[in-house]
Amino acid sequence: MHNPVTPPTVQPKTAKEALEKFTRIVPDFPKPGIVFEDLTPVLADPDCYRVLVHDLADACRDAGADLIGGLDARGFLLGSAVAHELGVGVLAVRKGGKLPPPVHQVHYDLEYGSATLEIPASGIPLDGKRIILIDDVLATGGTLRASQELLEKAGAHVVGLAVVLEVEGLHGRDKLRDLPLYVVAKGDSRSLAQLGVEPKETASGVTVSSHE
Repeated sequence: MHNPVTPPTVQPKTAKEALEKFTRIVPDFPKPGIVFEDLTPVLADPDCYRVLVHDLADACRDAGADLIGGLDARGFLLGSAVAHELGVGVLAVRKGGKLPPPVHQVHYDLEYGSATLEIPASGIPLDGKRIILIDDVLATGGTLRASQELLEKAGAHVVGLAVVLEVEGLHGRDKLRDLPLYVVAKGDSRSLAQLGVEPKETASGVTVSSHE
């Protein structure tokens, strides 16, 4: 069973309201004991999508970003729209094997196994660029941390993180304490530029390389 999503009759005034009313809650997916929060109805509704993108853009506006980094895959839907609103470019951080060489790669550990992220190693001048990373959900924090490592090894400077939802029980933010983190669902009125950072912890299980 899952909660029904009623088509909106009144436009949501805030992104937090849009999430509370129209996120599809699916228990026991992808396995028993897990509650899956599906953002598809939120993104499919034009008013919900608009306030969500505007909320993220406002959080990022004063951070001085040159690029928005959208994480594969739902981070593309959010990151590209935020970049458009801010008047900056968007960089897609892709899963391994999706880009032609040369690429910068990062290999990182998952709970069971490992994964790879990639960005182009040519054609995009990243040295010194200020980048904000955007994704839909902060879970364990591994993908955001690996993306930060990848971009900084390529010469960029990651200045903040923004996500829509946070699975607090997985303690993903513990891996990301050296960066300001904005979570839409928390309804925080502060922007990334106003949010503080916590003492940096050393990342583990991350290997960065370049391949011609």
